[in-house]
Amino acid sequence: MKIALIGYGKMGKTIERIARSRGHEIVSIIDINNQQDFDSDAFRSANVAIEFTTPATAVDNYKKAFAQGVKVVSGSTGWTARMDEVKSMCDNEGATFFWSSNFSLGVNLFFELNAYLSKLMNKFNGYTPEMKEIHHIHKLDHPSGTAITLAESIIENVGRIDSWTEEKTSDNELLINHEREGEVPGTHIISWDSDVDTITIEHCAKSREGFALGAVVAAEWVASRNGFLTMIEMMKELIQDN
Repeated sequence: MKIALIGYGKMGKTIERIARSRGHEIVSIIDINNQQDFDSDAFRSANVAIEFTTPATAVDNYKKAFAQGVKVVSGSTGWTARMDEVKSMCDNEGATFFWSSNFSLGVNLFFELNAYLSKLMNKFNGYTPEMKEIHHIHKLDHPSGTAITLAESIIENVGRIDSWTEEKTSDNELLINHEREGEVPGTHIISWDSDVDTITIEHCAKSREGFALGAVVAAEWVASRNGFLTMIEMMKELIQDN
């Protein structure tokens, strides 16, 4: 498969190495200094572009790729207030797009665990949820996209929680704390605290490898599909295939 990379930081370089190890060809690498390469035969030849950039540039990158007829797999976060705009391009303009707040298989299992625990805790009003996410100092947005996904699941499953916040003012809010330190790939901690005990679940990424592998697997999956695609759909198919 022919893959284009949009964004060539540490994640982009890790994705490149894993993609090559799986037999794929990297036909174009676009970063901040060569934006003109979106309009190139090399970029247009890609089956899929994998995009990891910044909240400020992500949607414009999608548009540039779609304009060249290239499908996009993205792991950028902090831009999802414009998700309806991207969905519209898939529905009305024939674009193909796959986004996940986190491509790690372990994190997606953690999503399932969080949802299940939230359903259980909905019945026990004495417990109050709180979350902390820790990432490397280069991550610009907060809370992380993964933290927001986890929070949305808690809100969906727990009747007494109706929103998330970084500055709690009401018992109906889920507090998300964020820390930025060193080169931490990503840690997410959810605690349910009561007067008598605390229940805690945690996912701690050891490196970028899991995220990068997941992004390449997603690109492989997207290559033969069209439209607005999700991690939930991909995971269901992969589980059924096994």
